[in-house]
Amino acid sequence: MADGHLFNSISLGGRGGTNPGQLRVHSGGIAWKKQGGGKAVEVDKSDLVGLTWMKVPRSNQLGVRTRDGLNYKFTGFRDQDVSSLTTFFQTGCGILPEEKQLSVSGKNWGEVDLNGNMLAFLVGSKQAFEISLADVAQTQLQGKNDVMLEFHVDDTTGANEKDSLMEISFHVPNSNTQFLGDENRPAAQVFRDKIVSMADVGAGGEEAVVNFDGIAILTPRGRYSVELHLSFLRLQGQANDFKIQFSSVVRLFCLPKSNQPHTFVVVTLDPPIRKGQTLYPHIVMQFETDAVVDTSISMSEDLYNTKYKDKLDLTYKGLIHEVFISVLRGLSGAKVTRPGKFRSSQDGYAVKSSLKAEDGVLYPLEKSFFFLPKPPTLILHEEIDYVEFERHAAGGSNMHYFDLLIRLKTEQEHLFRNIQRNEYHNLFDFINSKGLKIMNLGGVQTADGVAAVLQTEDDDAVDPHLERIKNEAGGDESDEEDEDFVIDRDDGGSPTDDSGEGESDASESGNEEEVPAKKKPKKEPSAPKASSSKKKAKDGDEDGSKKKKQKKKKDPNAPKRAISAFMFFSQAERENVKKTNPGISFTDVGKVLGERWNKMTAEEKAPYEAKARADKKRYTDQISDYKNPQTVNVDSDDGSDSA
Repeated sequence: MADGHLFNSISLGGRGGTNPGQLRVHSGGIAWKKQGGGKAVEVDKSDLVGLTWMKVPRSNQLGVRTRDGLNYKFTGFRDQDVSSLTTFFQTGCGILPEEKQLSVSGKNWGEVDLNGNMLAFLVGSKQAFEISLADVAQTQLQGKNDVMLEFHVDDTTGANEKDSLMEISFHVPNSNTQFLGDENRPAAQVFRDKIVSMADVGAGGEEAVVNFDGIAILTPRGRYSVELHLSFLRLQGQANDFKIQFSSVVRLFCLPKSNQPHTFVVVTLDPPIRKGQTLYPHIVMQFETDAVVDTSISMSEDLYNTKYKDKLDLTYKGLIHEVFISVLRGLSGAKVTRPGKFRSSQDGYAVKSSLKAEDGVLYPLEKSFFFLPKPPTLILHEEIDYVEFERHAAGGSNMHYFDLLIRLKTEQEHLFRNIQRNEYHNLFDFINSKGLKIMNLGGVQTADGVAAVLQTEDDDAVDPHLERIKNEAGGDESDEEDEDFVIDRDDGGSPTDDSGEGESDASESGNEEEVPAKKKPKKEPSAPKASSSKKKAKDGDEDGSKKKKQKKKKDPNAPKRAISAFMFFSQAERENVKKTNPGISFTDVGKVLGERWNKMTAEEKAPYEAKARADKKRYTDQISDYKNPQTVNVDSDDGSDSA
């Protein structure tokens, strides 16, 4: 390379195991990216303070130390890579890498080298092992000469490896000259105090910097008390307790939910946390969008001034999700991703869809797609082979929706189903602007647009929704239906359900006045072309094509249908069910309401049944007045009104 060197199969070591990836060394610094996406490491040249080479089994290891005290170990270099990179670092970065030797004698008696937040144990000037003091949770002085270091019980550590380091003990005799002591303060005490000052452990390290109580987490599901410490994040729930090192935090996502009083905050981890046999690479939190918090951070003045003055504020007052992100970002250094330029037809940042029979929302972001809340699925643009717009598998009323297939370069596929039809142009334009390859059914060119995507394979069948799309290019009719749909649905509802008005129709199927109005628009569009011709011929019309009926639009002046007693009950209690069950899906809300309704006594149902009777009388009177004039002109079949 003209501007540096590129190396494949370079592994990054750490408490979560080794991760293979690609390393690029250039004039601006060092960049490493995990194979298959996920964790990435970027070190600017100005932040480099030390480089070391060490010969390890079957390869060479590059140690990188940054100005913030972080240390990275990259393994997998050949002998010829060592000489070329040494020259490059010396000429391009002005740093001469130091050569270290690994001790393989097996002796456990030596000296301790404390450098930054790293502790290296040396045997005869050769390094036997090295540990990060950032991983130390607690230190204890045992007797007068032994110091034990306890490491964080990091739930991400066990994700990729069977064994992990839990504790280590050092014996420091009084004759030690490296840590000089006296009768009142032995050498072991001096050694421990040095560890405490460099690792931020002990009482100060165990005390949370800030607490957030009662936070709803959708994966892993539960309500947790969230504690942010100096080097780790802790989730304390009734049944589970997770401790997560900040070094495992890859990225933060702040994703508002359109027309909903909640905001998603996602903490992406690599390696993930484990619960039983299930791995969770994304912690999906749900905050109340308008909730405000006023808090102060718990930290010593000296520590704040020396390390966190430019990263944190002493006090915070604002929206709870923004405060949480600000503090977590300051402590972990993770980057934050927010919605980009994409806007849905509902003026939101995501489109409603389904993945693996789970309903949720798909966020088209500037460099990725993110489906939430479960299964939380992050797809980077660079991982995508192509996307394909597909006609919805089911016919009939489901022509209001289409599917989006995303195929990865690994040949894995993600099918996002039940996306509302009026989102097509927004998605198509956004995906096309990102330069992603778009494929349609039957090799149709993308320029053919939505009509080609939703075209039925049966050319003889008449698809009324497709005809309307071709003629009206997405008119106001679907917007009206989708608006009702958004108002009545929760974040987890099924997109294939009818709108709120459709629910009323279903519940009042026994209403004789409603039956003709309900069945008529469903029968006519779904009738095959041949059946339509026979009917016209039977009526004595030889030239049926001249009087071929057009699909009628819904008359905005028509009376609103009556709703049932159960629907009045649902409208009154729906919000209460959502508040008592945070994160509950639309389908589960209906189940809870149905169970409660069935258990109610006749006296409890009486007020709602009275409302239903009054509403039925209102509808009967209004529909009678609406039908009696009989002044509808045949030429006004399109349903348009001057009003």
